[in-house]
Amino acid sequence: MATFTTIEEINKYEGQEVLIKGWLYNKRSSGKIHFLQIRDGSAFIQGVVVKNEVAEEVFKICKELTQESSIEVIGVVQKDDRAPAGYELLVKEVKPIHIALEGYPISLKEHGTDFLMENRHLWMRTPKQNAILRIRDEINLAIRTFFHERGFVLIEPPIITPSACEGTTELFEIDYFGENAYLSQTGQLYAEAAAMAFGKVYSFGPTFRAEKSKTRKHLNEFWMVEPEMAFVDFEGNLKVQEEMLEYIAQRVLQNKKYELKILGRDTTSLENIKAPFPRITYTDAVEMLKKADFEFEWGDDFGAPHETYIAEQFDRPVFITHFPTKMKAFYMQPDENNPEVILGADLIAPEGYGEIIGGSQRIHDLDLILHKIKEENLPLEIYEWYLDLRRYGSVPHSGFGLGLERTVAWICGIDHIRQTIPFARTLNRVYP
Repeated sequence: MATFTTIEEINKYEGQEVLIKGWLYNKRSSGKIHFLQIRDGSAFIQGVVVKNEVAEEVFKICKELTQESSIEVIGVVQKDDRAPAGYELLVKEVKPIHIALEGYPISLKEHGTDFLMENRHLWMRTPKQNAILRIRDEINLAIRTFFHERGFVLIEPPIITPSACEGTTELFEIDYFGENAYLSQTGQLYAEAAAMAFGKVYSFGPTFRAEKSKTRKHLNEFWMVEPEMAFVDFEGNLKVQEEMLEYIAQRVLQNKKYELKILGRDTTSLENIKAPFPRITYTDAVEMLKKADFEFEWGDDFGAPHETYIAEQFDRPVFITHFPTKMKAFYMQPDENNPEVILGADLIAPEGYGEIIGGSQRIHDLDLILHKIKEENLPLEIYEWYLDLRRYGSVPHSGFGLGLERTVAWICGIDHIRQTIPFARTLNRVYP
């Protein structure tokens, strides 16, 4: 009896007969041999069908198989250093489960991005897209494991909220039984409340931004991990960020070598992701840009060219700290030595991937947070619950947010963020 296994674990069965259940990704023939490219969701492998070594009916079935037909295959595992997975299958039997219709939309030729996105439900079956989403899964697990092992409690904030957490107007508004409500742009304020109950927490879920942006770094629906930590200051906050990114990178390097190879990812830069990371202040970054002949003034926000240039000066992610207070959200703690800047930082990834983390120490003084809310003309009544955190046992605390899709794009070394999520939601796309 053949042993059922996945392609991912086929290295355990060299020289043995195994059963694979999957789909025909591609096929080519050379007269008396069929070469079947088989996928089962875990990986890809080539099955070799030799005419004079199988029953006549088996060889005929292979000839009739169409792209993406579902099949069961029995064969002997053979070592093959030329194969991406290091093995191939000497096929003995093939059983069709369903013969796919002719004219599979994503044929093995070049297609335009719009066409591929229209067929995202099928595009994710291809080796590169499959590898990206499997690396996303590994990063997702690494994040959850990192925080769980360090005593953080997972807290799920609401997706429907009564207000803008960051004071922006870029929100998706919904009718909530006759009242205005919004799809959440961050779980941070709710995570702060949970931190006052549990000490260390993180939220991890979908967030929504109604930005009319078409850049390769923006989605309108994306996933964020947002830790919040009581009794943790600015320095402690940066330390957690460094440790988390190092943990993620090393996990992917260790567990997803096959997928990185499929993507052709040069892993040199990933191997450099070791704490501590370099730091420069916003003011120093401005001077750096001016010396490089960028037109940039103190108080301006960084664009993609600025972040890319700054990142190129370092061999690993770099923190830009102490941004101007007026540039950042109302809840960020000003530096007591210079209230014009905040105790916060953005983490810039190498290779032009830009900001992947934004974080800060939070304002814990009631009078100061009240002043900030009034200064920005935010509706005070909506933030009463948030102010209670400063009324009843307030403590210094800090947190940050990491965008999952930007992190996946950087780790995978791919050009556009839309490839990092199973079904992207962008300015012009809500299908499929």
